[in-house]
Amino acid sequence: MKATLRNSICGLGIGAALALVGTSAFAQSRDTISIVGSSTVYPFSTVVAERFAKASGAATPKVESTGTGGGMKLFCGGVGTGHPDLTGASRQIKKSEFEQCQANGVKDIIEIQIGFDGIVLANSKKAPAMKLTTKDIYLALAKNVPAAEGPTLVPNPYKTWKQVNASLPDTKIEVLGPPPTSGTRDAFVELAMEAGCKSFAWIKAVKDADEKEFQAMCHTLREDGHFIEAGENDNLIVQKLDANHKAVGIFGFSFLEQNSDKVQGSIINGVAPTFETIADKSYPVSRPIFVYAKKAHIGVVPNIEGFLAELTSEKAWGTDGYLADKGMIPMPAPMRKQVAANVASQATMSGAGLK
Repeated sequence: MKATLRNSICGLGIGAALALVGTSAFAQSRDTISIVGSSTVYPFSTVVAERFAKASGAATPKVESTGTGGGMKLFCGGVGTGHPDLTGASRQIKKSEFEQCQANGVKDIIEIQIGFDGIVLANSKKAPAMKLTTKDIYLALAKNVPAAEGPTLVPNPYKTWKQVNASLPDTKIEVLGPPPTSGTRDAFVELAMEAGCKSFAWIKAVKDADEKEFQAMCHTLREDGHFIEAGENDNLIVQKLDANHKAVGIFGFSFLEQNSDKVQGSIINGVAPTFETIADKSYPVSRPIFVYAKKAHIGVVPNIEGFLAELTSEKAWGTDGYLADKGMIPMPAPMRKQVAANVASQATMSGAGLK
């Protein structure tokens, strides 16, 4: 029997054999949707999964918090029930990730922007709230910073917030933040660190001349113990802030909302992180959040269409939806309508314009 199957595959030719192998990837089907990805998107995916299962009677989707980068690696690993169906991301998929998906046979990807989120620098409510600028953030956390005597970078000499800015507390710089696999970290360095870095005119000029050098200068976080990688578990960061009143943590606005009895968000460039300031983009460290789905899995793994319909329903992501209650900032109504239509038609992304 095995020899017959082997001979049959050989006789099919390479293309047909690969098609047969691809089909067999679905042979051991599962009845539970598999979702991985961002720790920021995790609570939103989880509540949608629970609501969907309760309303439909379907099995509750399995949701895992792996970080945006880790989720993309799993999602782009291939097609078939051995791979996740969806992944959450606290930033848009990267060009390199999209290309990896394509190389592994994940050809048709549905991109779903589900809303907005702010990245906060929070501390314990038992300490004074921080009032920072993006320049302060860059100087406090960059591996190398501008020298006082001229246009060159030196290893970061700042040990306290007061050394960065005389108006800040005379306490040690101790910031708990996400690891390199996190979309929150990607967005933070792009929105906060880069903005502060560009406040130096000579560094801003580098951006036009050499983008890679500019990113190395502005996106590289210090490694001397003042920035501490605290993993993908944002709840753990909140617990550490509650225990250490002098520390500052970096995480998504939704976790600030859920723990407002313990922690408070720093004011950045004169703007506090609130539902309203993130929605109108006046808060400088805000970003879109996404879910990505494999079109090839729809109709094979049961209930993916129903889950996506729940995710893009007004009762979920609308202004008065239950995701807003969890801290997600809704998109404008016309944008929600367009994205929902794209999802309903299973429109896939081309990859154009990705970075």
